[in-house]
Amino acid sequence: MRTNLRLWVIALLWMWYLPGLVASQDLAPANPNRVKAAFLRNFAHYVSWPANAFPDSSTPWHICVLGPDPFGDILETSLQGRTEQGRSFEVFRAETLDQLPTCQMVFLSDKDDARRRAALDKLKNKPILTVGDAPEFLREGGTIRFQVDDRVRLSINLDQARIAALTIQTRMLEVSSEVLDNGVVRKMR
Repeated sequence: MRTNLRLWVIALLWMWYLPGLVASQDLAPANPNRVKAAFLRNFAHYVSWPANAFPDSSTPWHICVLGPDPFGDILETSLQGRTEQGRSFEVFRAETLDQLPTCQMVFLSDKDDARRRAALDKLKNKPILTVGDAPEFLREGGTIRFQVDDRVRLSINLDQARIAALTIQTRMLEVSSEVLDNGVVRKMR
């Protein structure tokens, strides 16, 4: 039990200070949503948005959860007092897209395939990083898929990132397990 606690603390430190390393390790804390929350914050560092993604230079990051909320207060706790690129973070939750403000990141948690695909289709040409954990998330048009079990795995859809005018740093691609590029999924790890 003490070893598990120690591994969890190490993984948590890596998530905050060395985000690229946690994806390559066989460590994942007991609560996968803590990992996901930490990575959502780090995506603001490793992904570039076009200038028109924000109304002005002081607008905070809008991280939105679409569908059932898997995070509870974990997301706010992870983002509290944090900034990235001079912007603070705000979290919004809704069951439908029309209930959300303009978001830079949308975590799609809906398990209903048809609703998730419809939402991804509406977000497709907008400068929004779509993130989810459904097995077919990349093929459905999502940008980043999480898989958190005994290790953390990221899969990235570069085709969708290009359509959304997002630039994903090479460092993120290097720690990904799969990359969808020009319609072909490449195993990276």
